[in-house]
Amino acid sequence: MLKVGIIGLPNVGKSTLFNALLKKQAALVANYPFATIEPNIGIVPVPDERLDKLAQLVKLAEGMIELPPIVPATVKFVDIAGLVKGASQGEGLGNQFLSHIREVDAIIHVIRDFDDPNVVRAGGSTNPHDDKELVETELALADIDKQDKLSTKPTLYVYNVSEQNYRQKYSDRNKNVQANELVISAKLEEELVDFSQEERLEYLKSVGILETGLEKLIKAAYKLLGLISFLTAGEKEVRAWTIRLGSTSLMASGVIHTDFEKKFIKAEVVRFSDFVEVGGWKGAREKGKARLEGRDYIIKDGDVIEFKVGA
Repeated sequence: MLKVGIIGLPNVGKSTLFNALLKKQAALVANYPFATIEPNIGIVPVPDERLDKLAQLVKLAEGMIELPPIVPATVKFVDIAGLVKGASQGEGLGNQFLSHIREVDAIIHVIRDFDDPNVVRAGGSTNPHDDKELVETELALADIDKQDKLSTKPTLYVYNVSEQNYRQKYSDRNKNVQANELVISAKLEEELVDFSQEERLEYLKSVGILETGLEKLIKAAYKLLGLISFLTAGEKEVRAWTIRLGSTSLMASGVIHTDFEKKFIKAEVVRFSDFVEVGGWKGAREKGKARLEGRDYIIKDGDVIEFKVGA
């Protein structure tokens, strides 16, 4: 499972964002076993509207009374203690901070881009640009003479803005947005988690935002390490499985069960759009949309797959 650390200076909104992510997880997936392993660690599903469509198709095709269970791909988020200037030399909780970063696969660096007299700047914070450089400098200093370089981990920069400035900041940054940058209002996202999906989207649409920041953040974190999902659809469950981009069908089969990889014969594959268009497996086979692929087939994101394995 992808493990992502949320880092930044103190009072930039890390914990607010983390709390919003956990509430989002609990609200989104009723039949997925929510897990908070420690007070600062939580497992969150990757939003994937394809799973709902597949579940509806399976229910209709199999004449089921209820939808089959839906199991999304997941990301583990870790709320890491705030870094301060001098952390590389052990200032503040520097040693704890750096040890936690070593344990994660990727980093979400939260940067304060809001003004609030009730939330003091701490840890050397002055402005978004300098704050970003301060954290990067501390990570680079901590890397000196170390083999496992902290500062080379994939990083997503999240600019945390006020609700009042969300629309303008979102618009301004998206004009020159980098692939590894997002704008979010953590406080707003936390306030919206108890709303229905329709209510959230309707509110955000009213301020010019088309997708919730949390959904964008979770998807971006999932893709940060070049991960994709292939899908399985049956009466038992509809599920998204996590693999690395470029994985073969043989490798993908082993994600489901190690025995599948040992006894692999073929993979029956249907593009998601074709699967929906023809109404499921039966229609895909009848209309020639399902194809048999060997062990070297490179899996595409969203492929619906049924593996053929030997006894």
